[in-house]
Amino acid sequence: MTMTIRSAAVLAAVSCASWLGAGPAFAQEVTLKLHHFLGPAAPAQQAFFEPWAQRVQEQSDGRIAVEIYPSMTLGGSPPQLISQLRDGVVDIIWTVTSYTPGQFPRTEVFELPFVHTNSAVATNLAIQDMYDEWLAEEYQDVHPILIHVHAGNALHTIDKPVRQPGDLQGLKIRTPSRTGSFMLEALGASPVGMPVPQLPQALSKKVVDGTTIPFEVSLPLKIHELVDYDHEFEDGTRLGTAVFLYGMNKARYESLPDDLKAVIDQNSGANIAEEIGQVWMDVEEPGLQAAMDDGNEIIRWSVEQKPTWQAAVQPAIDRWVAEVTGAGIDGQALLDTAAAAVQAHGTQ
Repeated sequence: MTMTIRSAAVLAAVSCASWLGAGPAFAQEVTLKLHHFLGPAAPAQQAFFEPWAQRVQEQSDGRIAVEIYPSMTLGGSPPQLISQLRDGVVDIIWTVTSYTPGQFPRTEVFELPFVHTNSAVATNLAIQDMYDEWLAEEYQDVHPILIHVHAGNALHTIDKPVRQPGDLQGLKIRTPSRTGSFMLEALGASPVGMPVPQLPQALSKKVVDGTTIPFEVSLPLKIHELVDYDHEFEDGTRLGTAVFLYGMNKARYESLPDDLKAVIDQNSGANIAEEIGQVWMDVEEPGLQAAMDDGNEIIRWSVEQKPTWQAAVQPAIDRWVAEVTGAGIDGQALLDTAAAAVQAHGTQ
C-alpha cells in the first residue's frame, strides 16, 4: 500500500535515523543531503521532510536515501541555502524564496496580502496552475520538487493588541520578505527583516514589537511564550504568507537513472501540492492551542473589517506591481491571474 506523507509522518516523527538506517531491498545507490534552517522538532521536518524521505526510500526499494540536516548544521545562513543548492554543496534544500530578494519576483505575488487568504491547499494548487506560464523562468537553474506556502502569517505582538490597522503605527514588526515590508510600511509600522531562527532573541530583547508568522512556526520557537496577542481574521484569512522552495540540485537530479528520477517526480509538484498544503493547515492547530493555553489573547478581526484592511494595504500592492513592472514583468496581469487562481480553488 502506498504511504502518504501525512500517514508516514506518524512513523517518521519518532526518529529520522530509525528509518534511514533500515535495510533496503536493494543496495543503496544514491544518498541525498537535505539542508534546512529549522530545528529537527519543527513541523516542517517531522510532517514533511521525514515522511517524504521515507516514501522516496520505500518507492526506490532502498536505492535512494535522504540524510536530513536541520538548523543549518552544514554551515552558512538561511539566505545562503539557495547558493548551496546551485553550487552542489547540498542536494536538496528547503528555503523561503524571499530570503534572497530580487531572485524570485514573480513568485512574490503569492505573498501579497489578500492573494493568499486562508488555505495553503488553494494557494499551492494555484502555484501549480501558474508554474509553467508564469514562474518557471525563475527556477531554470534548480530542479523544484515543490513550491508551496504555509497557512499564512498571523500577527503576533508582545504587549500591544492590534484591533484596527492604525494600531500598528510605530511598531517594529519582523517580516521575512520585502512584500511584507511593503505591507507593514503601508500600515505605518517599521519592518525588520531577519530569518526566523533569530526571532526568539529579537522578541525577548524587544528588538521588535511583534512578528508575522504562522502558528506552526510559533510553537517550536516558543514565540507564544514571548507575546501576549495573536491576530488573524475570523475566517482564517492572514496577512499574506511565505513561499518556500523545496528544491533539488539540477545536475544531481539529471544524473539519476530514469527509474529513480521517476520516484522523485512521483513525489513532486502536482503529485504532492494538495497533500502538503493540507499538512500545513493541520500543523497550525497545535501552535494555536499552545498560544491559548499560555493565556494569550487571540484577536480575530471580523469579516466586516476586511475592506478597511484591504484599503490600508493597497499602497503596498500598488508598489509591488509598479516595481515588478519596472523590471519587465506584467505585474498587474500576474497579480490578477494569481488572485483568480487562488480563488478558483476556493477555501479548502
